[in-house]
Amino acid sequence: MKWLPKFNSSNSLRVIFVIAVFILLFLSSIAYKHNQDLNESSKLVMHTYEINIQLERLMSAIKDAETGQRGYIITRNNRFLSPYLYSRDKVNTSFITLKKLTADNARQQQNLRKLFKLIIQRFTSFENCFKYSDPKTYDKRRLDNYMFGGRILMENIRFQVDKMNDIEKEYLQKRLKIYDEEISLGPVFSISLFLTALTFIILAYRQISRDIHRLMVYNKKLLISSRLMAESEITGKFSTWQWDLDTQKIDYSDNQYRLLGVKPNSFVPEKETFLEYVHPDDRDAIANSMDGILNKKQLPFIYYKVLRADHEIRHFKSTGKLLTDQQGGKILLGINFDITDEHLLNIELQERNDELEKSNKELASFNHVASHDLQEPLRKIQTFISRVSDADKAVLSDSAKEYLNKIEASAKRMRVLIDDLLLFSRTNTTKKEFIKTNLNDIFENTKSELTEVIDEKKATITVSKLPKLSVIPYQIEQLFINLIGNSLKYNRPGIAPEIQVESEKVNSADYHNLLDQNVKKYHKITFKDNGMGFDPQFKETIFVLFQRLHSKTDYPGTGIGLAICKKIADNHKGYIIADSTPDEGSLFTVFLPD
Repeated sequence: MKWLPKFNSSNSLRVIFVIAVFILLFLSSIAYKHNQDLNESSKLVMHTYEINIQLERLMSAIKDAETGQRGYIITRNNRFLSPYLYSRDKVNTSFITLKKLTADNARQQQNLRKLFKLIIQRFTSFENCFKYSDPKTYDKRRLDNYMFGGRILMENIRFQVDKMNDIEKEYLQKRLKIYDEEISLGPVFSISLFLTALTFIILAYRQISRDIHRLMVYNKKLLISSRLMAESEITGKFSTWQWDLDTQKIDYSDNQYRLLGVKPNSFVPEKETFLEYVHPDDRDAIANSMDGILNKKQLPFIYYKVLRADHEIRHFKSTGKLLTDQQGGKILLGINFDITDEHLLNIELQERNDELEKSNKELASFNHVASHDLQEPLRKIQTFISRVSDADKAVLSDSAKEYLNKIEASAKRMRVLIDDLLLFSRTNTTKKEFIKTNLNDIFENTKSELTEVIDEKKATITVSKLPKLSVIPYQIEQLFINLIGNSLKYNRPGIAPEIQVESEKVNSADYHNLLDQNVKKYHKITFKDNGMGFDPQFKETIFVLFQRLHSKTDYPGTGIGLAICKKIADNHKGYIIADSTPDEGSLFTVFLPD
């Protein structure tokens, strides 16, 4: 028996599949084609046959009318009128049927209209013959003329009927010829079909072979993915499970057991066994949730505590999604997360939030102190200094005068510093109400606010048309005041300030390293001056609170103005950047979302 080839079920199935499909395709295609051709030819023959029958019926009805006419004229017996009277209905019936049968043939429709006109003329001739054969209106000459004309009309009707029959026979012969040609092409068609089917089946065979190879590769990848998934569950501290709601069978991943503090497959995964690991505080709620899964077929996010086998309490989060397989079975796929670390982090975050809220309250208290308690003694200092008259100053020594001037300057500086701090604080804490505002109006208010400095320094300010935006009006006005005021303050000695303000709409994609790409459009507003400028290495630090590039003796200020500009841009979900060239000028650019 060693000579018998080794049986391979996979190859045998492929061979059977090829043979069966080939036979099925070949026989079904040939049978279907011949049946279609035979049905078509039968319909055409029956169509021609029906037209011929109706034409014969039409001629028979006219002949009956003609026979009845002659019998009545000869005998004057009314019984001969019966065929004549019924012939009209027969003619109309046949004509209606012929009209339907030739509806798709314009040529026959035209011939049918001619035939109908001849038939109408023939029946008119019948009526005239009756009229002039009547003894009361008898006219032999006219009767002879209508009798002769009727015979000619009858010949024309026969000719028209024969013409229509010939056309139908011509159509039938053409159709039969086409049918014979199609029948003759049957073997060629069958062979072509066979070769085509064979080609496709061979391709299918090759594809099946490739699919089997790919399936083996995918199975290998799936095995690797399963192992990676198992490792991911361990690393990510989560697990997966399946619950067949029809059979009530539950399957756990190995890490589900580990999360409960036991070895994989150490117990049968059932509803009751899982509830044993749920913390007593949450056991009833989880039991009710599991009952809800059975009733509502869904599982929203649920949070609960688990008491592990080692008596350690862990915090879990679970969710699930209902799937329906091809057989209609309901399977709930779920995932459990060990969120103990996240829970502890949330507790810590809550504590920090409480501390931050406490710090905010202290900051609010500071604002109150800065706006009331600190300003009160400062006002008194300034008031008392102002009451020192020039006569009193005259009797003071030079050193006392110098100390008094320093006290007065420090008090003024303290006043500016407190006002700026309060302004910065209000920028952070006041209600942010956005209003659709024309920025041109805000800019005019800014120029009015700075009129004295503009006139004093003979500054030139040019501005393009600004957009209408939803902004916090008083903050945008403060932004304009700070930026324009900055350009007026740091002008070059002996050179009148020139400030250009321009606006344009830009795409965020053009500034992908700076702007938020979730917002498509921004309004870019630039403030360019010809002032003294600054070293570009400080273009970011100048927006830091209390950051100054010049000494307070050279240029007054607190170092808060640009920090306020930065905070206002942030409040509007916008951005502000700066650039400069020393002794040439500075350029501040503000981006506000559309």
